[in-house]
Amino acid sequence: MFDKLQSVERRYEEILARLGSAEAQTDPSAFRKLSKEFSEIEPMVLRFREYKTLVRDIGHTEELVAGGDADMRELAREELKSLVARRDALVAELKVLLIPKDPNDEKNVVLEIRAGTGGDEAALFAGELFRMYSKYAERRGWKLEVMSSSDTGVGGLKEVTAMIEGRGVYSVLKYESGVHRVQRVPATEASGRVHTSTATVAVLPEAEEVDIQINEKDLRIDTFCSSGPGGQSVNTTYSAVRLTHLPTGVVVSQQDEKSQIKNKAKAMKVLRARLYEMELNKQHEAIAKDRRSQVGTGERSEKIRTYNFPQNRITDHRINFTTHRLTEVLNGDLAEILDNVITHYQSEKLKDATAVS
Repeated sequence: MFDKLQSVERRYEEILARLGSAEAQTDPSAFRKLSKEFSEIEPMVLRFREYKTLVRDIGHTEELVAGGDADMRELAREELKSLVARRDALVAELKVLLIPKDPNDEKNVVLEIRAGTGGDEAALFAGELFRMYSKYAERRGWKLEVMSSSDTGVGGLKEVTAMIEGRGVYSVLKYESGVHRVQRVPATEASGRVHTSTATVAVLPEAEEVDIQINEKDLRIDTFCSSGPGGQSVNTTYSAVRLTHLPTGVVVSQQDEKSQIKNKAKAMKVLRARLYEMELNKQHEAIAKDRRSQVGTGERSEKIRTYNFPQNRITDHRINFTTHRLTEVLNGDLAEILDNVITHYQSEKLKDATAVS
């Protein structure tokens, strides 16, 4: 661990020197790349340097504890306890910082929610999940834009696709992919029987053109008239766009905009994200076919969370976490659940890293 930290510190000093060079100053692309790497490793280096200072202070304090002055020994013992506690906390922080970072963590996401089993009740639940994530995005100061949606006409959503933009969005939401289950008594249920319905959530990292290259000859582009509300342009202009990626069969439709060009641009964003996720899934499966530690990478059918209305309870089945704050969570107060899930998977990664080393 400490050999690795020393190596990172040397790299930090090297980057610092290169950032001040004339070569980097005249090459904006190289400067941005170096600055990004510098900002990523700086927290680790600062913690490591604090750790080294603490180790020296602990050594000096231990000498005072072993000294002949009784009053000084007592003061030094108290100081030593504090220093050792801080050192141990820093070691724990450094272990987490050494976990290999997901290269997608800083990316925006494409959020897709679809009603599952349960008919109208599933569609209503899909609408509530979308509202929950929308409220949470608002709390975080993220920008959410609906790319496409299909409603049921009774307040529910058959499916919705949205782009969420902000700092570190994927790092926070990436474990939300999977099947979400709701248990409650529908308004139309006269006997008071609890029904179970589901909705599927997919969180896809936004893929830039440099991540996924799409050849125009691999695309079939169809245009058609928009349907649903939208004014005079509906059913009169071919503004809606359907993209079919021929090699994979992935189909994306977009009709929210009145402009065919804007609809195509939005559809390309969603298509690129879906193809990128497919590539990620292939990589994960090749690395470890039977690993189940990464939610949302090919295990979409797994039930990850239950929302029980009669008991005002939410249970995340992956981490055995339960809270009786269902109303608050559905109003966007997701922080407690997300923090617990992220901490769990960080711990799993830490175990894996320790086992490898």
